[in-house]
Amino acid sequence: MHASVKFLLIGLSTATLLGACASKSYVVLLDSPDGSTGKVVVHGSKGEQVIERAGYGATLDGAAPAREIAGEQIRQDFGPAMAARPMIPERYQLYFDSGGTRLTAASQALLPKVVEAAARRPAVDVSIIGHTDTVGRPDENEALALKRAQAVAELMRSKGLQFHALSVESHGERNLLIKTADEVAEPKNRRVEISLR
Repeated sequence: MHASVKFLLIGLSTATLLGACASKSYVVLLDSPDGSTGKVVVHGSKGEQVIERAGYGATLDGAAPAREIAGEQIRQDFGPAMAARPMIPERYQLYFDSGGTRLTAASQALLPKVVEAAARRPAVDVSIIGHTDTVGRPDENEALALKRAQAVAELMRSKGLQFHALSVESHGERNLLIKTADEVAEPKNRRVEISLR
């Protein structure tokens, strides 16, 4: 079986599935968290079936075309597996005014949402990476990016951030979001990237 999708469930059904007379192992395709749906090709002893629609499934033997599986049947057969899925990491970008550690007004307004998102995760790991544009010397930008990351970490703590692990680092003017030449003041490069896992 080949899968090019993030959410695919395989299990044993104790119910009659896809018109079969007995219990069979089957595959069901679910939407990805971003709402997209991939594709699964089931190569079995009795044929090959393609599943391209969320909520559709096919037996592992490949005997019958994919068919829609009732949501209740999916929950019954795969409920524990679905409940055990880890939360998908969330990423945020906060932007800064030029030359310092002051967040833009829009980024300042986003900060409580980031803290709330972290609070929904048990034992959250938080990564904060500071960046700059290319104005100034690289060593100064490295230090400025670290100050930005530290400032955001402190702001998040002051808003009640609880975490299992917190990493704070600087990428300076490396890893530009918008590629520019040296000495270009690009607002989107003056940022901190936050990852919640």
